[in-house]
Amino acid sequence: MMKKILFVTSEAHPLIKTGGLADVSGSLPKALAELGVDVRLIMPNYRAIKTTEEIYYKSTVRVNNTDVNILETRLPGTQVIVWLVDYPEFFDFPGNPYVDEQGNAWANTAERFALFCRIAVEVAMNRSYLEWTPDIIHCNDWQSGLVPALLSLEASRPATVFTIHNMAYQGIFPKTTEASLNLPKSLWNPDGIEFNDMLSFIKGGLAYADRITTVSPTYAQEIQTADFGYGLEGLLSHRKEVLTGIINGIDANQWDPETDAYISERYNISTLNKKQLNKTALQNKHSLPVDNNIPVIALVSRLVEQKGIDLVLECLPEMLTLPLQFFLLGNGNKSFEQQLSLFAETYPDKIAITIGYDEALAHLLEAGADIFLMPSRFEPCGLNQLYSQRYATVPIVRKTGGLADTVVDTLPETLSKNTATGFVFNEATSGALMETIKRALIVYSQPKTWKQLQTTGMKKDYSWTKSAKEYMALYEQL
Repeated sequence: MMKKILFVTSEAHPLIKTGGLADVSGSLPKALAELGVDVRLIMPNYRAIKTTEEIYYKSTVRVNNTDVNILETRLPGTQVIVWLVDYPEFFDFPGNPYVDEQGNAWANTAERFALFCRIAVEVAMNRSYLEWTPDIIHCNDWQSGLVPALLSLEASRPATVFTIHNMAYQGIFPKTTEASLNLPKSLWNPDGIEFNDMLSFIKGGLAYADRITTVSPTYAQEIQTADFGYGLEGLLSHRKEVLTGIINGIDANQWDPETDAYISERYNISTLNKKQLNKTALQNKHSLPVDNNIPVIALVSRLVEQKGIDLVLECLPEMLTLPLQFFLLGNGNKSFEQQLSLFAETYPDKIAITIGYDEALAHLLEAGADIFLMPSRFEPCGLNQLYSQRYATVPIVRKTGGLADTVVDTLPETLSKNTATGFVFNEATSGALMETIKRALIVYSQPKTWKQLQTTGMKKDYSWTKSAKEYMALYEQL
């Protein structure tokens, strides 16, 4: 029998996006639908939503003395139904799901997402006049955390799955918020949604969901430790029997060197020599010396400490003494931006820095670079290391989260087994990163071995279809 899944999310690409959650919410339901699952999304109806599809009224639901409309549309370019929770007093404002146009967090964030969770529960229990009852509710991140908690109080409820995309964001609010939200008193206890006398949305998911998933097997282990659990490691290790890690997929149509419209020369595993034409285009675009023999190292990232940008800055003086070129695209911490820009001004023939985000350049960097840098302090899943392998750009990563699960370090044994796809270091120090860069450069000077790393990476399957099948298996268990 075909499973019916209600996918609860605060953002989904291409409707609205602030980060990786939107990529997953736009891709996983589509991949599940292609495998024959009846999957429907539910999300708030923000003013900033961009859709090419028609939007029409479905029903009105009353929760907590509030009338809320449910509108229906489709995920652009698919048949996947999206239900929009329409409550203009909360959602019809410019800005994104979490902050206003000035970048300030919404003062009524708790109220907005509590209302959203209540409506998701009504849909789950088939009390919203949509004539559709799901078998499983798949919730994502703290914004939907109250759904498993509220459903725990319902008789004959559907099963619940809660996916953690990043433990660093937990939806924690003062105790007074709990009273104003009029939540059932039975949920307010240390085993429930209370956390250090505060209200924790994410705990609603972690304490009450039937299954918990996160976006890589290693991250599933890491969040059970004090370094990555943010105070909830005890609860997570207590529930480790129902916790699994499933790697995110990539959008295989958008990120494919054979069809990529953004790059200057398309290529595949059998025309790998054409990759160097993208390197030339990259060097020309930034007025760096055109030289195919010099290794090009690229980094595309938010410029924040989580991503190890400080380690890169500490390595740059030594990197500049080596025969290489360094390209970076990103924005974030102003001090990092200024330091990087200063390096680029001082060494215009070795470094090109682009502050901001530019989709076309992100693709050209993946295609034109030889080496891709991801020295993250923590990385629940990470996508650029997956894009890099697909584009025959060898990644250097720190052994954490999804990076540890998707990049195989280049060692004599992994080379002989044909499994090596990149370079991995353990310690989050500039010394460890620098050693690994030097190790990569030595292998780069051995064209045959380097080509082996490139082709092994290109053969990996990181499509959403593969990940969706793992979620299907999880749904089957429930």
